[in-house]
Amino acid sequence: MPPTDRIRDHAGQGATTVAAHRARRRLRADRARQLADLLRRQLLSDAFPDGSLPHESTLATEYRASRNTVRQALDLLRAEGLVERLPGVGTVVVAQKYPHGLDRLMGLAETLHEHGRVTNEVRTMGPVAAPAPVADRLRVPPGADVLYIERLRRLNGLPLSLDLTYIPLDIGTALLGADLENTDVFRLLEAITGQRLGHAEITLEAVNADANSAAVLEAPRGAAVLMLERLTHLADGRPVDLEFIRFRGDRISMSGLLHRSR
Repeated sequence: MPPTDRIRDHAGQGATTVAAHRARRRLRADRARQLADLLRRQLLSDAFPDGSLPHESTLATEYRASRNTVRQALDLLRAEGLVERLPGVGTVVVAQKYPHGLDRLMGLAETLHEHGRVTNEVRTMGPVAAPAPVADRLRVPPGADVLYIERLRRLNGLPLSLDLTYIPLDIGTALLGADLENTDVFRLLEAITGQRLGHAEITLEAVNADANSAAVLEAPRGAAVLMLERLTHLADGRPVDLEFIRFRGDRISMSGLLHRSR
């Protein structure tokens, strides 16, 4: 074989080796992500009541994974702030996510009452001219005054969400003297209107925290937060509460029970 052909053949073998190595790394990364998803679910459902995960070798055997895959999966959970590696102890749970149901219309304190006390810091409150998108959703004339409320909501003292709320002023005026620090707006709306809340339209997406939101929520700048946009209606169909809620993604998990329509 001529020298040039040998060189080409050797280069081809090298390329094949590199491609195979990259494929193995990609496969291990895929398996690590799959394992991290399974372990995350167990973390959130309190499957490790003593706060410690099984040894890496035990996880490797249980999930038929290599030790490297297990380590990579734990690294993913560590990056999310859910677990930490302690010398001489192993991998321990260091954070908890609180469940927020999406199949019932409830305020935050009602939703999380089993997990502690929700308190509200009212950062801003007062009438503002309704921006066009707000006026349209609340069915008020463009530029009409609405009540704007901005609250930092804490669970057991830890920042959980930053809520921006718009309410028609004929209803919102009665909220000016209400105990918003300890009471869900939903309960107050029902008391003021004498009606039950009926339904809500929601949109949920992940967004990056802007500098101000991150500072208020005591989260890293640019961290992913869950943005919940919710338009709540009274039982008679009138829209009364438009909210933009930024949840700390590392402290909340959304869940619901869905039925397939026929």
